[in-house]
Amino acid sequence: MKFYRTVLESIIEGVIIVDKDAKILYINKRAMHILKLKEGFIGKHVADVIPNTRLHIVVQTGVPEVDEVQNVGENIIITSRMPLTDECGNILGAVAVFRDITSMRKLAEEITNLHQIEARLKAIIDSTYDAISVADENGYIVLVNKAYTKITGLKPEEVIGKPATVDIAEGESIHMKVARTKKPIFNARLKVGPLKREVIVNAMPLIVRGKFSGSVAVVHDVSEILELTRELNEVKRYIRQLKAQYTFDDIIGKSEKLLIAKEQAKKVAKTPATVFLRGESGTGKELFAHAIHNESNRKNNPFVTVNCAAIPENMLEIELFGYTKDTFGQKGLIEEAEGGTLFLDEIGKMPISVQAKILRFIENREFLPIGSNRVKKVNVRIIASTNMNIEELIRKEQFLIDLYYRLNVFPIYIPPLRERKEDIEELAKFLAKKIGRQYGRNVVDITDNAVEYLKKYDWPGNIRELENIIGRAIINMDIGETILDKRHIPLLFLENNSILKKEGSLRSMVEDFERKMIESSLKENNGDRTLTAKKLKISLRTLYYKMERYGLLKKGERYEA
Repeated sequence: MKFYRTVLESIIEGVIIVDKDAKILYINKRAMHILKLKEGFIGKHVADVIPNTRLHIVVQTGVPEVDEVQNVGENIIITSRMPLTDECGNILGAVAVFRDITSMRKLAEEITNLHQIEARLKAIIDSTYDAISVADENGYIVLVNKAYTKITGLKPEEVIGKPATVDIAEGESIHMKVARTKKPIFNARLKVGPLKREVIVNAMPLIVRGKFSGSVAVVHDVSEILELTRELNEVKRYIRQLKAQYTFDDIIGKSEKLLIAKEQAKKVAKTPATVFLRGESGTGKELFAHAIHNESNRKNNPFVTVNCAAIPENMLEIELFGYTKDTFGQKGLIEEAEGGTLFLDEIGKMPISVQAKILRFIENREFLPIGSNRVKKVNVRIIASTNMNIEELIRKEQFLIDLYYRLNVFPIYIPPLRERKEDIEELAKFLAKKIGRQYGRNVVDITDNAVEYLKKYDWPGNIRELENIIGRAIINMDIGETILDKRHIPLLFLENNSILKKEGSLRSMVEDFERKMIESSLKENNGDRTLTAKKLKISLRTLYYKMERYGLLKKGERYEA
């Protein structure tokens, strides 16, 4: 380990290593120098130490990012970020290796002869995958690298000695702009070459002995990424329009409370009124939203779902309202829902800043895309849902009261499963047959003693939890068995009657439930940790971590990868 640390401290590149939680494990001295860091960063989340880092994104996605240009204060670096995985492919963390390319500017300041600049820079810039072009003080191209020809389709003899506008298909020449302003330009979007490749350009002025002597531009080809993004957006739009696949016939149950909710939903579906679905997690609020849309006169138009809890705060506004910048842009989900229904799921977790814009939109059905001054008006029906205590959020000033009044035009309460246990038999039989088909099993019925056992439990996770339990029970059935019995059902913690009735914080209740689920699964699998991890759909390392956290490991026992 000491040898590896010595090696990392000796190289000229900066190195940052984070763990699977994106917390910093190691930064070498070169990285500290480039990033101007002081001690005290070990163990901290990398985003808290380096504001514009993407290491935590690489940890989450497992997708490497090679030779990315990043601005660090007044400096520019080229960085490669790679995920670190074990032999099973589990992500252990990530590493970033980067170098400071602002030295190119310092090199240009020290060399007065333009031919010397060209000779030294060419060896450097030809070694990078990014396209690089250099222009003189008048904006004429004097040097390009091999990657430039690959991206633009233009050979050196076609551009060298010509104005920097020669390679521009759409947009303003960045070299000319730098020559005019004498200032750096970052993230300029252009189309270049005869094929009109879409690129992002960063350009820096070259200053020699205090005098402007030209500019250097680094060009990233994003045309393929943008095309893939466009295709993905088209697929997403198509999927969203297919998502309203449930009707009221798909809502199983004949209990009084459920029938009241269905009747209310059917009545309001024929109107354009805003609907507010209230109920605990897993009760079927999204099913009701689908059914209302399919019962309405908008059923042949888009049904667009926005999970306000799943989209990061800094992206939610863009996703909802879209953006416009120069010739580029992205249509927002609100606009995609034109003529149809916009389902704002988990709206209680929407940031206050976005709540204010949604409120304005609901009031007049018009909005401004980000970066645009052109108002867009759309015809959209709003359905919102939440499992949170909105009134309490209002009291804590975490939810706008005006938005609450706008949403609460027609509230519908979806009862939890514990309040309609008479529906459990029908639900269990339906789910057993459905999941059985998915698992390749022919489940034709469920025994009375299994139903009675399920009815004794209060189902804090509601129908979603019931579905999970039925799925695990089917896995426990032998091949050829067609009747689901009590013995197939995993242990339910009936002695607690309901985890929701326990005192304590939500976190402590969740941890208590998680601990008991692990204990139960270990018991079912005779202590086999590998099988237990597989049944719980977590990695073996995660299982050991949780067992250690909840005191379920023997003294001195630990996981060995």
